[in-house]
Formats: sequence, structure tokens, C-alpha cells
Amino acid sequence: MLIPVETFFLPPASTGTLQQRIRQIVADGILTGRFRPGDKMPSSRGLAAHLSVSRITVTLAYADLVSSDYLIPRGRSGFFVSDTAPRPPQFAPTPPPREAIDYAALTADRFATLVPVAKPADWRDYPYPFIYGQADASLFDHQNWRACALRALGKRDFAAMTTDYIDADDPLLIEALIRTLLPRRGIEAQPDQVLLTLGAQNGLWLAAQVLLAPGRRAVIENPCYPGLRQVLGLTQAQVTPVDVDAMGLPPDALPPTDVVFTTASHHCPTNATMPLDRRMAFLKAASEQDFVIVEDDYEFEMSFLKSVSPSLKSLDAEGRVIHAGSFSKSLFPGLRLGYLVGPASFIRQARALRTAVLRHPPGHIQRTTAYFLSLGHYDTLINRMQAAFRRRRLIMEDAIAEAGLTVAGRGAFGGSSLWMQAPSGTDTTALATTLRGAGVLIEPGRPFYGAMGPAHFYRLAYSSIAPARIPEGIARIGRALASSA
Repeated sequence: MLIPVETFFLPPASTGTLQQRIRQIVADGILTGRFRPGDKMPSSRGLAAHLSVSRITVTLAYADLVSSDYLIPRGRSGFFVSDTAPRPPQFAPTPPPREAIDYAALTADRFATLVPVAKPADWRDYPYPFIYGQADASLFDHQNWRACALRALGKRDFAAMTTDYIDADDPLLIEALIRTLLPRRGIEAQPDQVLLTLGAQNGLWLAAQVLLAPGRRAVIENPCYPGLRQVLGLTQAQVTPVDVDAMGLPPDALPPTDVVFTTASHHCPTNATMPLDRRMAFLKAASEQDFVIVEDDYEFEMSFLKSVSPSLKSLDAEGRVIHAGSFSKSLFPGLRLGYLVGPASFIRQARALRTAVLRHPPGHIQRTTAYFLSLGHYDTLINRMQAAFRRRRLIMEDAIAEAGLTVAGRGAFGGSSLWMQAPSGTDTTALATTLRGAGVLIEPGRPFYGAMGPAHFYRLAYSSIAPARIPEGIARIGRALASSA
């Protein structure tokens, strides 16, 4: 049967080259059963005219489909759907299943209630996205990342890409971490003291699961990263929030505890930086009170105002600090790659748990990142981001002063956001909804405190907004606050 040319169309929102898109619509037609073995394809000339593309584009797409065994050429008769083309499984239609189990009751509804900070999926479509933690395509090193990814896809790296490491990690990436990244935080480590994770969130979860159990005690900062509160809520440990001040978490305010979770170098979300004398007091308290510290060391790379302080791990003389890092802010969050550094005895337990749950991060991602670090591309990218963030920060500060807004936390060495304070009585959740209608995205502060926290704080990030748009975006926030007063 001749497949009518009218069957084919190129969706306007589809991605890829014209050749790739034509290949996709033919393959989809075959895989969904609309095009059957023996069906004749439209001529390359006819399909090209119908789709308003060049004939060579259709010819190349057909040739690619032949090499993949979707189509077969038959002399001057044209192209036909191959008899050996991949076929969809043939199942008899069945009615949708009746849900006989109340899974909310069965699971005690423990997981679906853990709601992360809301970030609209279409944030890039907003003209003034003061949204945190997203990658800026204008700054990213696409060319060299692509080159590293292609190298990792090569035959020489086939084993690294496809091997089941079981409980191990790519030795090239571990070496790059030990030689290039960790020394910048003052950390000396051996391979058996480092474990790769699926981002910092997974690293914090592994640390919490290994260190905590029902009845054990943990301290978190207040406010804090909402994902950590969710992670600790699953351990059934006794979790106590302790208020931070302008220098971070105060060690003299800690209750008796087993584990303390802190973002000492760059507090989330207030940007407070713990000074060196407090870090030493913190470690002294850990020794005297016999607790473990889990250090989430995010954003240390964005140090464009002054150098960051030594990490807690670098000052640790007793093996009490578990160091968690991530590439989410320095590369991109979709990479889902981070690391834990700690005593070999701790890493052994965390590795066993990781193996039971996910074995290891994907090999190709590990090898690509290893090349990106070892070839120096990572350092070049960080320098570019620091320069861009410095410029955006200056523009942001001037615009905030012009609009009469109040900054509650700036960060001593830089970072990518400002912690803002609205007038008392302001509900920044409602403010965020109002501003969204004006094309402005902000992050309300309530989720960082939990249900009972203050409602008049909010976060403004400058990592993903074009510098030219910052002044007008800040002005719109100022006008919205003035009109709600």
C-alpha cells in the first residue's frame, strides 16, 4: 500500500535537523504500527515538495532509515517499509486496571507530602527570572563539553561508558577530584575516601541514612535547604532546627546531638559565611560533645568578591566531618553528579548503601566530567561565570538601592543570589504570584523555614537572568511591594 504523502508533517515545536525530524516521523509511524511491512513510502521528490524541504534532505533521511533496517530500497520502485523493521508488541486491548489498593494508606503517605521549592518548568519564558540554581546557556562551554562527551563515547572509552562498575567509580574522575578540585578546599583525600553521588541531594541522603536512625538526634540550620529537611524527615530521627545568625550556625547554641548538618562556607539561603574562629569553635564543640558534622559545601566556586574560607573538612583533625559537594551549580543541575568525602570507614558504608539503591552514576557522565576537569575546561568555565556573576551582582545592587529594597544577606565571597527581606507582614508567596503575572520570578522564603517560619523573606538569584533585564525586573518588584503596602 502506498502511504499517502499527506500523512507526513513536521511539528513546529520539534527539535533536530530536518533530516533527523523526517527520520523520526517515519520511525514513529513504523513503531506505532501506522506504517506496516511492505508499505511503499512516498517518493523523495514528492515528500520533499510536500514538506517544503530539499530533495537531498529526504534522500539522506531515507538512506539513514535503510541503514537502520526501517526501510528497504527496491530498484526503481522506491522505498518500502522493511519486513524486518522493529515492530511494536501486539497485545490485545485491556481495560484500565481498577485501583484496589489505597497506596496513600499503605505507605502512610510518607513521600508525596514532601514538596520541593516550586520552580516553574517554563521559567526561561519569563523576561525577569530571578530563579536560583539553573544553568545559563550564554555562559556554558557547549563546545568543549560536547568534545569531552564525544571523546567519552569513543572506542577507547567504550569500557568506561558501558562497564557495570558495581560499587566503584570512574578512576579518572576520582583522580581529577583528588588532584584538582578537593585541594582548592584544602582537602587531601585518598580514593577510598571519596564516593560519587547523584548530586548533593543524593549525597545528603546517603549521609543521613548511614549516620541516623530512629531515635538518633540531628541538628539543621534554620532556615535551611528544604531538600535536607525532606531527607531527614525520612530517617525518623529527632531533628532540631537552630537559628543561624550573620555568621552562620552558632556552635554555642547546639543542643545535645549526634549529627549536625551545615552549609558553613555559604549558608543556604541567607548566604552567611562562617568565619574561621567560629569554624574552629565548631570543630572543638564536635570533639567535646562527640558529634559528626555533615558539611554541604555548595557554591564555593563562585568566589568573585574574595577567597572562600577553608572548608570544615580541611580543618578536621579527628575525621568528624563528612564533606558533600556537587557540580550542579558550577556545571548544570541536570548532570546529577556530586561527591562525598569522609573517612574510609564511613565511605565504605555509604558505598554499600549506594550500591544497593543505584549502584553508581552513569559511566558516560563520569568520564565526560573527568575529561572536562582534567583538560582545564572546568577552570575556564568557572572564571567566565565568576566574571559574569560579578557584573550581574553590581547591577543588582544598584537596582536594589534604586528601588529601595532591603537585602538581608549578601554573602561574603559572592555566590549567585541575594537573600531579601520585605516589610513585616508581607506574604512573599502571594507576592511571587503577583509578580509572576508581571513576568518576574522570585523565590518565597517560607519553604526554607518550614510551615511556621516567617513569610516576609525571599530570594533573588542572578545566575540565569540577562544583565540588561535586571534593573527593570527589580523595579517591578519594588512597585509590587509599594502597591501592597
